[in-house]
Amino acid sequence: MGSADFQFILPDFLQWDLLESGARLLMAMLFAMVLGIDREALDKPAGMRSHMLVSLAAACLTLMTFSIVDASDTFGDTVRTDPLRVIEAVVAGVAFLGAGAIIQSRGTVKGITTGASMWVAGAIGVASGLGQYALAAMTTAFALVVLYALRKLEVRLKKRGDAEA
Repeated sequence: MGSADFQFILPDFLQWDLLESGARLLMAMLFAMVLGIDREALDKPAGMRSHMLVSLAAACLTLMTFSIVDASDTFGDTVRTDPLRVIEAVVAGVAFLGAGAIIQSRGTVKGITTGASMWVAGAIGVASGLGQYALAAMTTAFALVVLYALRKLEVRLKKRGDAEA
């Protein structure tokens, strides 16, 4: 019996599809956690857990879409599947949450950045659910640049504007 005859077989509860799905869900949460830490540190209403849950839900819905598309052959011609509708539903759901994070108080609007970062968390979840880890990582990195580096630039510009006034 040579080494070519050996096959690695996982127990039924640890099949590759399940492990891959778990990895995609975990990556969605980890990427979103990075964004949520920023919001948490600033004591915003939607912090680390909120961002992680949004991304987890988006990834889960994306994974369920794969299952629906795979099963569509059994439906016959009576049922049509459109995987893009899941992405549309994620966008609509996250928009609802983001709108809840945005409040108006005494003529000022607050929470727009938190709402936007939750929207990004949803996109990261979809990318992770699709197994597009590089895309999810790049999106996370660019979002961090916006959240951290541009915040410092905003503070400098406001100080300069206040000094000139």
